[in-house]
Amino acid sequence: MQLVSSVQNVVQSNQTEKEITLTIIVPAYNEAEVLHTFHHELSKVLATLPSEQVEVLYINDGSKDSTWEIMQDLPAHHANIELINLSRNFGKEAAMTAGFDLAKGQCAIVLDADLQDPPDLIPLMLKKWREGFDVVNMKREERLGESKFKKLSAHLYYRLLARLSDVEIEKDVGDFRLLSRKVINEIKNLPERNRYMKGIMAWPGFRQTTMTFDRPERVAGETKWSFLQLVQLGLSGITSFSVKPLRMATWLGIMVSVGAFLFSAFVFIKALFLGDPVAGYPSLMLVQLWLGGVQLMAIGLLGEYVGRIFTETKQRPVYLVMENKSLKMSKASVVNG
Repeated sequence: MQLVSSVQNVVQSNQTEKEITLTIIVPAYNEAEVLHTFHHELSKVLATLPSEQVEVLYINDGSKDSTWEIMQDLPAHHANIELINLSRNFGKEAAMTAGFDLAKGQCAIVLDADLQDPPDLIPLMLKKWREGFDVVNMKREERLGESKFKKLSAHLYYRLLARLSDVEIEKDVGDFRLLSRKVINEIKNLPERNRYMKGIMAWPGFRQTTMTFDRPERVAGETKWSFLQLVQLGLSGITSFSVKPLRMATWLGIMVSVGAFLFSAFVFIKALFLGDPVAGYPSLMLVQLWLGGVQLMAIGLLGEYVGRIFTETKQRPVYLVMENKSLKMSKASVVNG
């Protein structure tokens, strides 16, 4: 009897899991100013999907403001809400990893809490998923409210990444996308600690489609990404999904060596046959400084890869969960939905 009961529990658990169509993953760090507005806009969209079983995962990534307290007071309209409080700020990549690890839906969508990823696009993304696509990429046509420098640097970076990466990463696509359960399971099996999620979400492949949208301005608050952090994230993306920079450093070293050999031969022949004196101190210092800069750049590049190997060998967890709470959807919400 105990065995039968245990089997029934497993079957019921699997049925409950299958009932969840969509998981919405919302990483948040110091988003107290915008969280209520975001949840209101998301609830309005979910109200248009009465036939879908939806769960929303709010992941507090070690916020220092009242983000966690606000999360606990959010009304569970049209969806069950799971609240995950990480023990400290592990970064957005780790928060998204936690979301995928805990997602129960047959597909999942990552949304930023600042409303720059419009929730009203969710029905269109679900439609593409039902057509058989495992990945629905959301490509940004316009980036409203951002400086020309940020737009230009993002434009160049995505094209550089696409050129260098060994994995086909869609240009101008951020974390906002839909992934099927098939893709989520493959991502969960990846053991790496250096998590560049734009590359990781593209790595499994499968059937993909791309939709375009204009990315609006933040509704409230300020971006939590500094320029230096964006540069570090960009470097992480390149070194996580390509060894081409190392090959480029090798070829640069070969070219410098060949150039130095030819130049030295030219100087020797010129001095021997024409009697011209060898160039003096300024030119010598210029060559030494240039070669020194190339060598330091190559060493620094090598250090980036070695540092990633060091991080992987320690095998520390990507994140730690301090608290986990569930806000169940009320029956009134179900009827109204």
